Amino acid sequence: MTDFLLELRSEEIPARMQAGARADLEKLFRKQLDAAGLKAGEITVWSTPRRLALIARDLPLATEAVSEETKGPKTSAPEQALEGFLRKTGLTKDQLTERDGVWFAVTEKPGRATKDVLAEAIPAIIRAFPWPKSQRWGAASLSTESLRWVRPLSGIVAILGEDLVECEIGGIKSGYATLGHRFHHAGEITIGGASDYAEKLRACHVIVDHVEREALVREKAKAAAEAAGLVLVEDEGLVIENAGLTEWPVPLLGRFDEAFLDVPPEVIQLTARVNQKYFICRDSAGKLANAFVCTANIEAKDGGAAIVDGNRKVLAARLSDARFFWEQDNKKPLAEQAQKLSRITFHEKLGTVADKVERVAKLARWLVEEAIVKPSPLEGRGLGEGEVRAALADQAELAARLCKADLVTEMVGEFPELQGLMGGYYARAEGLPDNVADAIRDHYKPVGQGDEVPTAPVTVAVALADKLDTLVGFFLIDQRPTGSRDPFALRRAALGVLELLNRGSLRVSMWKAIAKALAGFTKQLVSDDMSEASYEAFQTNQKAVFTTLPDFFADRLKVQQREAGVRHDLIDAVFALGGEDDLVRLLARVHALQAFVGTEDGANLLAGYKRAANILKKEGFAANPNAGSEGEGVVPPTGEEDPLVLVDDPALEGVAAQFAHPECNYAREPAEQALVDALNSAEPQATGAIAAEDFTAAMAALATLRGPIDAFFDQVTVNDADANKRTSRLSLLDRFRAAVHKVADFSRIEG
Repeated sequence: MTDFLLELRSEEIPARMQAGARADLEKLFRKQLDAAGLKAGEITVWSTPRRLALIARDLPLATEAVSEETKGPKTSAPEQALEGFLRKTGLTKDQLTERDGVWFAVTEKPGRATKDVLAEAIPAIIRAFPWPKSQRWGAASLSTESLRWVRPLSGIVAILGEDLVECEIGGIKSGYATLGHRFHHAGEITIGGASDYAEKLRACHVIVDHVEREALVREKAKAAAEAAGLVLVEDEGLVIENAGLTEWPVPLLGRFDEAFLDVPPEVIQLTARVNQKYFICRDSAGKLANAFVCTANIEAKDGGAAIVDGNRKVLAARLSDARFFWEQDNKKPLAEQAQKLSRITFHEKLGTVADKVERVAKLARWLVEEAIVKPSPLEGRGLGEGEVRAALADQAELAARLCKADLVTEMVGEFPELQGLMGGYYARAEGLPDNVADAIRDHYKPVGQGDEVPTAPVTVAVALADKLDTLVGFFLIDQRPTGSRDPFALRRAALGVLELLNRGSLRVSMWKAIAKALAGFTKQLVSDDMSEASYEAFQTNQKAVFTTLPDFFADRLKVQQREAGVRHDLIDAVFALGGEDDLVRLLARVHALQAFVGTEDGANLLAGYKRAANILKKEGFAANPNAGSEGEGVVPPTGEEDPLVLVDDPALEGVAAQFAHPECNYAREPAEQALVDALNSAEPQATGAIAAEDFTAAMAALATLRGPIDAFFDQVTVNDADANKRTSRLSLLDRFRAAVHKVADFSRIEG
């Protein structure tokens, strides 16, 4: 066993490509080993801006000899079949082996030297390397068949043990020599093998281990800030990027003009991070400091003073641009900026961003006026409820009309990731209410799992309206997510809606909200000169939204709740009841159900339910029309089967109950009567608890049926020879099934 070293040296590899390149190098190397029948021990892959390096431990010096056996035709097969098999294998008949009346071709392949295998593998790896972007270079680049690499490839080191693995590609031959740091070490370095590779490079100011460089950047940048009495703003992405830009990282702290601190801190941080790859610092009070940390690639003789001064000048130029954008944007109020939104297309079938803003503004106002989004307890003290709601509706509409205005500002044009945030700053700068400014800033939230969920009423109204409008619009034009494709981030928008509803306990009928959002599109897209065919297509698409969008929300809810530890089958069990479009109420029922089925009573009641359901199914017993459970394979009632099904006159309740549960014409057995008594008690309790949305109490009422149903199955013969008893007992089981179905469809619950 021995170790193998491979280094592929080139001009600077972009930092963003290095992690993927390391993974690809290991994958391709393993693929080549597997194809040759070789197994390596540990494989380590490193990267620097100028090289990819791989060390494979414990490689055998040769592959094992193998015997390959190919099954041929039967010995009794026609001669033509045998001749075809011989041509395929390249053997003669006397070289075949006969076993159990079948011809076999056995080929012995001798082992190969690992060194030879690697000599073929290295060029294959280089040619197959899947760089996101690659280039050709030199005279050979005139041919499309010439070598491609991320940057011009300049050297290959390939050493097995202490022996050179000789190979060549694109005129580049493998060797023992590599290069050290571009500035700290001139000339070549001779590598002896995998054992001394990292240390020889370290001696020449190259830290080849990217993880070690990341640790150096992280620790020394923090130390530089602390030495100045500041706190580094941690940024792991910057740590990785700076480590990928340097072979000998040296973090240095610099200062910029305090006057730039008038610009919003997020702008300064983004300017420093995106354009210059600098860390920023805060003072002990948490305010942004006029300091940055850059990462040099050399140990300068002057301690880095000249490097810091040069970086300060570059950053000052960038911050001057940012300050100019900030000052120019503040010269126009957001309302004036918003007028430009009519020039931006939201989607070719859904109109402009100005059209979207108009729809969102009306939807946000509706959410407040319908008391779906309510004022916080501290808002509008001393005012009447109507006055408070009207003021909140005005603020929600104003925030919605201005929430997209920053899209046309200079600052967001330079830094698109600041949309929303800059709108909040501009709103505050022109003196708009804090509630409005906050809503403009946060209306995109939540933008993903773990993101902050707004709770301020104005923000919630605008955020919810914006996401509902997006979802309804794209479902209306049949642009739903498919598989892994979700170009309009509709899954994220749906999860955002669910988070807002759940966190704020917002009680809204999803059907009603969808209908209101659709009304906005109808007003915009339907016109008098619309053709009849186009109008019919629009109506068809509208109807489809009422089916597809709730199903989409249900799927997203399952994903969200599964990550929160809620079983998907319990969500199915509640959804199966139908007619539930209040997600807050639905989740309350699901959580109560999960708590219940996790108890002994719940598990046993579920077992009793499944036993009852199986008996009813086997007997083909139709569900009670009054029970809310139709049973499998049973035609749903229309009201004509029983003239009292649709009767809601309180004076006839007793008559209807008599038809639903007919009098028994025989003496019930004790366990049978006990189940009847338990149902008589549990049914009204569960119904009342559900009406009061006390689902825990509803589950407790069902729990009282656990003992009686167990005793019923133990002591009562359901399929009695007496037809009257049999029918009565099946009716009793159907009544039990219906009682359980008032809470959830237990047939959907696993277990």
